Amino acid sequence: MDRRLFIKKFLYAGIGATLIASYPLVFERYLIRENHYKIVLKDLPREFTGFRILQLTDLHYGFLAPRILMEYVINRSNSIEKDVIVCTGDYVHKKRSTKEIDTVWPLLKRLNAPMGVYSVLGNHDHWVDSEHSLYWLEKSGQSLRNKVTSIERNGKRIWLGGCGDIWEDDLIIDETFSGVNPSDFKILLAHNPDTADREYKTKINLFISGHTHGGQVNLPLMGPILLPVQNKRFTSGLIHTKRTSVFISKGIGWAVVPIRFNCSPEIAVLHLYPQKKQLIEG
Repeated sequence: MDRRLFIKKFLYAGIGATLIASYPLVFERYLIRENHYKIVLKDLPREFTGFRILQLTDLHYGFLAPRILMEYVINRSNSIEKDVIVCTGDYVHKKRSTKEIDTVWPLLKRLNAPMGVYSVLGNHDHWVDSEHSLYWLEKSGQSLRNKVTSIERNGKRIWLGGCGDIWEDDLIIDETFSGVNPSDFKILLAHNPDTADREYKTKINLFISGHTHGGQVNLPLMGPILLPVQNKRFTSGLIHTKRTSVFISKGIGWAVVPIRFNCSPEIAVLHLYPQKKQLIEG
């Protein structure tokens, strides 16, 4: 082979290998997708057919997740058609510093949806500074921590409740829904999906969670390899258990290692539908 041709092919191969190797670190982390999910749920009032919930979670503002990325996510979320926005925690990344909290929360306050914006905290928000994170959560007017709110549509209503993080917040699910009719449809915001496996008596129709980042690295034949949960079924998307249904978003940011592979970050939009039998009976 001609020496010049050999060097040229070697350089091309080197550039290709570099691009492939850098894709999970440099590119996929910023390929934020707008993913729409059709969620069919038993007992959802037919008046809420097509009800849209936009979920943001695990922004992890900080190193490799700069302010400009946060602004992009907020602006893009505001432009998407939805009924409500729910935020399920881990808005900051760094530990033991309030600077990131003071930067990201004024951005989160810009979120708007026709029927409201509702938020809880994640473990990172507590690790950085619980008191400061709780202050901003309340100041934002979005707090659903240990609270419930009803959403009405065409004369019917469903309930949103929040409990925050499984380790750092008080899991008082039964107390939170104590004033709600047991037969009403209930959605709970819980940062960690393992919350769905904890002890509680209230019938929760849908958990909305984050925390897993979808595993961040999703290898062919092996699946997600970075899952910080006890129940390894809780990866991403809609998962049905014996007691309830759990939706888990892949989120925006990163933890442990700053890479994403075959697991792009997402803004998740849940489109709720009752079972067809309910529509016919209704």
